[in-house]
Amino acid sequence: MSANNRNISITGSTDFLDLKVTEPSQYAAGVKAVKVALDHAFKEMGVAKSFKGLAKMNQKEGFDCPGCAWPDPEKPSKVAEYCENGAKALAEEATNSIVDRDFFAKYSIEEISQWTDYKIGKSGRITEPMILRPDSIHYEPIDWNEAYSEIAKHLKALDNPDEAIFYTSGRSSNEAAFLYGVFIRAFGTHNMPDCSNMCHESSGVALAETLGIGKGSVKLEDFDKAEVVMVIGQNPGTNHPRMLSALQKCKENGGAVISMNPLAEAGLIRFKNPQEVKGVLQGGEAIADIHLQVKINQDIAVMKVILKRLVALDRLNGNVFDHDFISKYTDGYDSFIEHIQQYDEEVLVKQSGVSSEEIQKVVDLLAVNDKIIVCWAMGLTQHKNGVENIKECVNLLLLKGSLGREGAGTCPVRGHSNVQGDRSVGIVHHASPSFNKALKNEFGFETSIKGGYDVVEGIQAMYEGKAKVFMALGGNFVSAASDTAYTAKALQNCDLTVNVSTKLNRNHTVAGKTSIILPTLGRSEFDQKEGKQRFFTVENSMGVVHRSKGLLKPISEDLKSEPEIIGGIAAAYFEGNHPVDWKAYGDNYEMIRVSLERVLTEFNGIEEKSKGSGFYLKNNVRDLDFSMLPNGKAQFSNNGLPEHNLAEDEFLLMTMRSHDQFNTTIYGMNDRYRGIYNERRIIFINQKDIEKFNFKPFEVVDLVSNYDGVERKAENFKLIPYNIPQGDLGAYFPETNLLVPINHYADKSQTPISKSVVVKVLKK
Repeated sequence: MSANNRNISITGSTDFLDLKVTEPSQYAAGVKAVKVALDHAFKEMGVAKSFKGLAKMNQKEGFDCPGCAWPDPEKPSKVAEYCENGAKALAEEATNSIVDRDFFAKYSIEEISQWTDYKIGKSGRITEPMILRPDSIHYEPIDWNEAYSEIAKHLKALDNPDEAIFYTSGRSSNEAAFLYGVFIRAFGTHNMPDCSNMCHESSGVALAETLGIGKGSVKLEDFDKAEVVMVIGQNPGTNHPRMLSALQKCKENGGAVISMNPLAEAGLIRFKNPQEVKGVLQGGEAIADIHLQVKINQDIAVMKVILKRLVALDRLNGNVFDHDFISKYTDGYDSFIEHIQQYDEEVLVKQSGVSSEEIQKVVDLLAVNDKIIVCWAMGLTQHKNGVENIKECVNLLLLKGSLGREGAGTCPVRGHSNVQGDRSVGIVHHASPSFNKALKNEFGFETSIKGGYDVVEGIQAMYEGKAKVFMALGGNFVSAASDTAYTAKALQNCDLTVNVSTKLNRNHTVAGKTSIILPTLGRSEFDQKEGKQRFFTVENSMGVVHRSKGLLKPISEDLKSEPEIIGGIAAAYFEGNHPVDWKAYGDNYEMIRVSLERVLTEFNGIEEKSKGSGFYLKNNVRDLDFSMLPNGKAQFSNNGLPEHNLAEDEFLLMTMRSHDQFNTTIYGMNDRYRGIYNERRIIFINQKDIEKFNFKPFEVVDLVSNYDGVERKAENFKLIPYNIPQGDLGAYFPETNLLVPINHYADKSQTPISKSVVVKVLKK
């Protein structure tokens, strides 16, 4: 059996289970969430291990949740500073199920690939290094040093360093990501695609161009003081449940919450805080004061109506906008005012799908308040106009002077727990002369001045045979990326694929001619060297760097930490012929941190300052310092409207998570808040569209997208009548990622258009 002839499924089973549909939930969390979380944890970890792990998750001197990047309170954490999905994330990582040599001897990758992503993930933790050789369909054990040598051999065989691609997932620590980036640059390339490319890259580009930093500006405490919080294109009840506590505090202090999303999600309807009496015995807290049910990717149309009406009000009385702030800190105001006047309000309202009356309620709130926070997630970023979506939100904040003050600012809510930290410590595919110089001063080697591939470019390079080695530091790349079939073929074209992983995932089956799995410690596991416990650091969604220290017994004695693995690969490649002592760095995290703060001075004092609540990295917006921007000022921007031009029989599809899911990790088969149980192959569709196209509820259909003459099909989905705008569809990823074209992405950021895919629904 040769590698090119492996019979691999890229999607797994498309069979249906016993679908059950109920009315969507009218609240999030509550006692039910506690029960579900504990049941999940007990099943995966057992009772004693569950309580031991949960007691230390998100606690000072404990370990950071392996789920989302929502920050911990600066004050001492509550006994249970975690949410339902955080408990599930821990249970998945610390599961007692294992994938060992006997497992791989029993199951070939061909057979495993036929399983659903859920079943693959439930197989368990990988316990030892494994290799899949070119003439095999079974992984087999390999010694660590032999694995390092095999990787080094393939790297040395490349014609040039740019034929290797090094991907980074947001689960990596600052120490691992920094050392990884140093090795990649020492190897000679900037091919460092990062999971940010697929999610918040649009945020980074938009914020950097308008405000000078690709991060948000708010702190957690700002939610206590905010007068208005706008939550746009985001579902915190499922994706960032601890955020609901912050929104609750905003409401209790007299603030208002505005939701803008194609679906009315349970978490923004009502929140039952399980740590409070009213959340257990009473009805909890109503969250969203106003919900704007916008059509998919028409957020910018709504924002333009809001801005036009605010401009008109300000012209009447002159006190709606903060003109002192605008004059002192911004550039482009007059051009923006001229631009916004060009749009016809009636056209905008109709295009948005939101009523004029509902939009006016938002205008009335924003006109008299200036402590405004705008939060967003993938619902804004994953469109062709993703960068402009965020820039329009920035325009509102600039007009109101809602930056650099308490209770106000930008809040892109990041997904994976250290995805922001990866970027802060140097995982970027662009070459930076100043960073290169700092690396040379610290490590003594020259760095390439040529930029590298992002995710889309990396996949295209592998597909075209321009890249031959792919290494992933965490993640489930094939399931996370767009255009699944294209991405799978790209990976299979490689001579070598390497995955640093905790658990089995689909990326291990969609393998290169040779594939190596290097098992690593989970975040919750005890990490020691020569009898001394080690800690690492992470950065949360609001720029706080703090320690994380695991305490659970590792699932296997044959696991290594990510820095050790990186150091081992680098040592095998350079064989001592390099100024960096790679093995020493891999073993000694303190040594990594010393070099990190020398290269990136904002990390000065990280060894001590990371204790307890940690420390904030520098943020120029909080200081109202825009000196790095044109004319030394924050930038207004003139943004256009999206153009989808749908045919009569076409829909706009957004891919999304279920409640039993974090990124590509499937915790279970239920989407409890939306009333979907025991099935994932479903499509949310408006009842009027079912009638219009003569469909039937629960009918089995196929989805087809056609871009540039290339047809992509996702087979076997059931239609579910749901409260979603007409002409729009919703479905889960990764099942529908194969519909997203590799060559269609956001302008400037190249983030895939996963939230606005033009599709047709075909009867079987």
